Amino acid sequence: MSSAEESRQSKVIGELRVFIKKVLSDPTIAVKSVEIARKYRNEPNANELIAREISANTTIRIPENWSSADHMFLEILDEVLDDEEALY
Repeated sequence: MSSAEESRQSKVIGELRVFIKKVLSDPTIAVKSVEIARKYRNEPNANELIAREISANTTIRIPENWSSADHMFLEILDEVLDDEEALY
């Protein structure tokens, strides 16, 4: 693995650690994030709308230029909704 790749992975891990700490310290973040994702899921530019509203309504900040960790979070939200739909 190259030094650049190790650096990128280290950055993503650091961002995810901060995110996980926020979610664990405020359990409403997960609930709000899923509700917001559900609200915008089928809209054009859904991820942009979801990111903006999560940033506006929680302590999670998703900047305009998404990091790998931001992309991962939005993908996981989509997977959670896929799992939810599979149950019904």
